[in-house]
Amino acid sequence: MIKKLPESSENVLGFEVDGKVDITEELNLISQVEEVLDKHAKVSVLVILNEKAHWGTEAGYEDLKWAMTHAKSFHRIAIVSDRKIWEWLVAMDSPFAAMLGIGEKHFDMANLDKAWEWVKE
Repeated sequence: MIKKLPESSENVLGFEVDGKVDITEELNLISQVEEVLDKHAKVSVLVILNEKAHWGTEAGYEDLKWAMTHAKSFHRIAIVSDRKIWEWLVAMDSPFAAMLGIGEKHFDMANLDKAWEWVKE
């Protein structure tokens, strides 16, 4: 399940992911981001990944494909999770994101407020 967070505003979007994301939810998420990009050149995104957050194969492929073709549309990406796997994945991915001009950071759930501050900069 993907839920848009009420702290979202203008070109800063926040989402919470809990459980398995299917293709319908992924396409809805992409649509919400594209709506913002129709009005703004770049978008910053904060994603809270709960303990059971994961993508189905079709949804994961669609997410990756869309993100790769829209990489220049991102300013900052904050991944918020207490799971070490997400921290490691962000650590591996962030140098590549930086080469594309994207700021990408991992935050623990205890630092959610700091994540919002950073993503809104």
